[in-house]
Amino acid sequence: MSTATPFDRSHTDGLMSFLAASPSPYHAVANAAARLEKAGFRQVMETETWDAAPGGKYVLRGGALIAWYVPENATPGTPFRIVGAHTDSPNLRVKPVPDTGAHGWRQVAVEIYGGALLNTWLDRDLGLSGRLTLRDRSTHLVNVDRAVLRVPQLAIHLDRQVNEGLKLNRQRHMTPVWGLGESREGDLLRFLAEESGLPAEEITGWDLMAHSVEAPSYLGRDRELLAGPRMDNLLSVHAGVAALTAVALGQAEPGTIPVLAAFDHEENGSQSDTGAEGPLLGSVLERSVFARGGSYEDRARAWAGTVCLSSDTGHAVHPNYPERHEPGHHPLPNGGPILKVNVNQRYSTDGSGRALFAAACERAGVPWQSFVSNNDVPCGTTIGPITAARHGITTVDIGVAILSMHSARELCGADDPWLLANCLTAFLDE
Repeated sequence: MSTATPFDRSHTDGLMSFLAASPSPYHAVANAAARLEKAGFRQVMETETWDAAPGGKYVLRGGALIAWYVPENATPGTPFRIVGAHTDSPNLRVKPVPDTGAHGWRQVAVEIYGGALLNTWLDRDLGLSGRLTLRDRSTHLVNVDRAVLRVPQLAIHLDRQVNEGLKLNRQRHMTPVWGLGESREGDLLRFLAEESGLPAEEITGWDLMAHSVEAPSYLGRDRELLAGPRMDNLLSVHAGVAALTAVALGQAEPGTIPVLAAFDHEENGSQSDTGAEGPLLGSVLERSVFARGGSYEDRARAWAGTVCLSSDTGHAVHPNYPERHEPGHHPLPNGGPILKVNVNQRYSTDGSGRALFAAACERAGVPWQSFVSNNDVPCGTTIGPITAARHGITTVDIGVAILSMHSARELCGADDPWLLANCLTAFLDE
C-alpha cells in the first residue's frame, strides 16, 4: 500500500530535537509536557480536586506522563482511546555512593539499568543527566550534555582474544572514568550542583544516568535512515504527543477520549508507581470518569469500549543475521509501523486487534508490516500485556522496526516516525 501524501521529514527533524533534549525520562516528560502546553493542555495535580471541564489535561509523576483530551460532547461513559509508550531506555545509572576510583583514576560508580548492550557503551563520550532533589523535596532537572565520562575498553594488545568474544563483567569493567587523582566523597554532587546553580549542601537525593552526547543524525547515501539514542522508546512518546495534539487541535471532536500514557521503568519490568504495572493509568482514567459525574457503572461501560495501542520499537530484519528472524516475517525500515504478535501473550495482539490496527493504517493511508519472533528465539515483551491484564482493556502491540535495539545508539527508517504518528492520529481520532 502506498502512502496518501509525501513523506514529511519535519516530523523526523522534530524527533531528533526531542531525542537530543531528552537524555533522561524526567527530561522526556518535561519536554512532552511543554509541547502539550503549546497545544492548550494544562497540568492537573493529583493532590487537587479535578473538574469536568472539557479540553486537554495531563498529569506528571516522576518520569511518567498521562495526558488526555476531553471533547465537548463527552459523557461519563465515553470510552478512551489510549496510546501507550514508555520513557526509559537501558543505560548506566549512578549508584548511591558515586565517588570511586583506583590506581590514580577518578571514576563514577554506576549500576546497569535494563537490558543494555554493554559493548555499545565502551569508548563513547558520555554526559550526565537526570534530576536532583533538594532538602525541601523540590526536584530540579540536570543535563551535563558534554563529554565528562567514558568507559574505556582494554586495548587489544592486552587481550589478544577480544575479537573471539568480548566478555564484560558488569561490576568491574563498566565503571566510567572522569578524571585523574584521588577520589573524594561528594565530588560528583559538588560538580552537578555547580553545573545546575544549586547549593550542594541542599542536595539530598538524585536520580542520575549517563547518556551519549553524540547527536541524532540522518544516515546513508540518501539519508533514508536515522541513527540516534533512546529511540526505544522516545520515538513512540514523540509520535504519541504529535498524534494527541493533532486530535486536540483538529476541526472535528473525536467520539472517544484520546489518551497518551507514557510510563517509566518498562525496561526493568514496569513494577513501580510510575510503571505500567502500577495504578497510575487506572487512577487517572477513573478520576476523569468521576469528575464528569460518572458512577461505577459508567466507569465499567467506558472500560468496556476502551482500546489501547501499545507502541514500542520492534526488530527490523538484520542483513547480517537473517537466521535470527522468522523466515516469513522480515520487517524493513520505512515499510511503515509493525503489528507485533505472540500467541503466548508476550504481545497482547489478537485477530480483532489486527483488524483495528489495519483500519487505522488504512484511514491514515499508511503501509504496515507484521512481526513475529523466530520460534527458536525468545520473544521480548512490552507494556501491552500488562495494560490488558491490569485494566481489562483491549490492547494491541505495535511499533516501529529498528536495528540495534538497546544499544546506546539505535537505527530506524527516517520516514517511519512520521508514518507511526499518522497511524496513531487516525486511531485516536476515529
